[in-house]
Amino acid sequence: MTLRVIVADDERPARQFLVTMLTAFEDVDVVGEAQTSREAIRLIEQTQPDLAFLDLQMPEMDGLSIVRSLHQGRIPLVAFVTAFEEHAVSAFEIEALDYLLKPVEPSRLRTTIDRAHERRERASLAEPEPFDVAQGRRNGQPAPADRGLPAIVGEYIDRLPIRKRDDIYLLPVRRIASVVSEGELMHVTTIDKERYTMNYRLKILEAKLDPKRFLRVSRGALVNVETIRKITPMPGGSYLVTLTNTQQIRVSRGQSRTLRDHLLQV
Repeated sequence: MTLRVIVADDERPARQFLVTMLTAFEDVDVVGEAQTSREAIRLIEQTQPDLAFLDLQMPEMDGLSIVRSLHQGRIPLVAFVTAFEEHAVSAFEIEALDYLLKPVEPSRLRTTIDRAHERRERASLAEPEPFDVAQGRRNGQPAPADRGLPAIVGEYIDRLPIRKRDDIYLLPVRRIASVVSEGELMHVTTIDKERYTMNYRLKILEAKLDPKRFLRVSRGALVNVETIRKITPMPGGSYLVTLTNTQQIRVSRGQSRTLRDHLLQV
């Protein structure tokens, strides 16, 4: 079976490099290229490819936004391409087939193509359920971004699965010092100053962590209370917490009372 593919990347050399490798595969037919996000959306809707290689960071709209802009029922398999390893996400908000780091290696690209064939074969054996992009879920099931962590029934997770390239690291929750959100990304820092980046919603992760261990200190940050070494009062009634890994995180005024109630009462 021939795989119909499109490539979207605002950098022409990177786009041509990927197209050249793809055309060398006998089971791949490159049906179009796009330089901008709007061109990518139009190309996908017109050609309805089996697989779209999307640069994760493009002007106007990033790869995730491109997929969200597509009409329901016209979303192909998606492989994100990025030049930054820290954007190797662990759980895609959208059911991405794969992600690739630039410069893409032929053997790694071959793996992605094989995965696409396998996904198509599975889909041919069972009619896929409709995917609601606006709600981010299939037939009432948790959104794809929610599937990155195990389901919780009456207990909290003790390990956080983090994907980097083809590997999945199981990070013990007790080793997490802080979790800080930045846009659609979430940065996890350990007690040993290791840093991992995930595409996951902080609010969802917070519900899966033991509230006795993790405290929200601001709209975009959680800290492991066992790693708090020092709490410094700041002007305006807020605080600055210093963690055992030397990381410093500002406590918002809204969460300062929660901090006092949890940690500063004798």
